[in-house]
Amino acid sequence: MLPKLSLILGGASSGKSAFAESLVMAAPQPRIYIATAQTFDDEMRQKVQKHLVQRGPDWRTIEAPLNTADTLRDLPADAIVLLDCATMWLSNHMLAETNLAAEQAKLRDALNACPAHVVVVSNEVGLDVVPENALARRFRDAQGALNQAIAKQAELAVLVVAGLPMVLKGDLP
Repeated sequence: MLPKLSLILGGASSGKSAFAESLVMAAPQPRIYIATAQTFDDEMRQKVQKHLVQRGPDWRTIEAPLNTADTLRDLPADAIVLLDCATMWLSNHMLAETNLAAEQAKLRDALNACPAHVVVVSNEVGLDVVPENALARRFRDAQGALNQAIAKQAELAVLVVAGLPMVLKGDLP
């Protein structure tokens, strides 16, 4: 049985989403996928479609690129949720120029209050080079702070590198 809150971290194309999906698939609860990506071009639409096909029909998908916190509060207690991903959610809020501190606090509170079990996928950005521009540095710092805050409240934290999980906190089921 997965803990109430799990965080799966990794770099781009590290296998973090596939690993998170395997954890959720192994659970007996009804599966809910909270999608935070926005599809602005054909490449992204194709990627989203590929992921829908991969997951199969046993998932309920909720698109919540900005209102993820509200979505989490309204989920059934008997479900298991894959929130993929916190990085896209943060990007969406930065581009919408919302109050990041307030939105991050709202998300953390919603993760805490969510009646369902939740697995959050997020990019680990702390291993990269220092970005050359101010917006990218601001994003990196905000993503690092968000990852740290979620990891602190999570019972399970896993870093995925080259498809291999490394447990940082807690125990895998």
